[in-house]
Amino acid sequence: MWYNSLMNIITSKSNNGIKKVKKLHQKKYRIDSYLIEGWHLYEEAINHQAPIEQVFVLEEFVDKVKKDTKVTIVTPEVLAEIADSKSPQGIVAEIKIQPIQHLQLAQGRYLLLEDVQDPGNVGTMIRTADAAGFDGVLLTDQSADLYNMKTLRSMQGSHFHLPVIRLPKEQLLTAIEESQLPIYATTLSQDSIDYKQVEKVPAFVLVMGNEGQGISDQMAEKADQLVHITMPGQAESLNVAVAAGILIFSMIEE
Repeated sequence: MWYNSLMNIITSKSNNGIKKVKKLHQKKYRIDSYLIEGWHLYEEAINHQAPIEQVFVLEEFVDKVKKDTKVTIVTPEVLAEIADSKSPQGIVAEIKIQPIQHLQLAQGRYLLLEDVQDPGNVGTMIRTADAAGFDGVLLTDQSADLYNMKTLRSMQGSHFHLPVIRLPKEQLLTAIEESQLPIYATTLSQDSIDYKQVEKVPAFVLVMGNEGQGISDQMAEKADQLVHITMPGQAESLNVAVAAGILIFSMIEE
């Protein structure tokens, strides 16, 4: 086992440092940093040079941790206190949030999630956009929190691979307007066309709406084209993440 001046050992769940870190499970405390859990996300953070504030790890795994990091060895009981899953994998890391000063969109393919509430849906759609080679994902500030543990598990590290930006809707729309990117918004209306009829273009914004309400009237007015997925079966609707997967891959230029 290696030791350095950055290493610490904590064996008590009542330790003030542990109490402070545990607060990051609550959205209101995730102002400057957030937690990731498990070796896959830790390795993704390392590989993509994410700003790691500190690491909490079981003693048996300490040799797997990057040596120039602030490391705290904890007992299984302490790790369970700051982990979210019922069977933590032996490591929890605190990652610094890098704030967005000004949003300027380059010409590319973007996914915009308007007020999507479910963290699992948000994470899955970000991961799908990543898999399809999109250039970024935009979230309105009424969407599920990017750093919710469920969102993070669903993303599987995709937020380290491409920009994911969460801002008020007006700021996002202003940035899109400045970029002159066409907006394709999903909705069932008489003005929408089947997604198979959409002409493929190299740069666009694809908008997915709220699970229950869909896109807003404001977004529909801003859209250059409204699109829908024709459903020959009897289901009333598709899960928003499933619909996003269909549309994301259908809009990639061949």
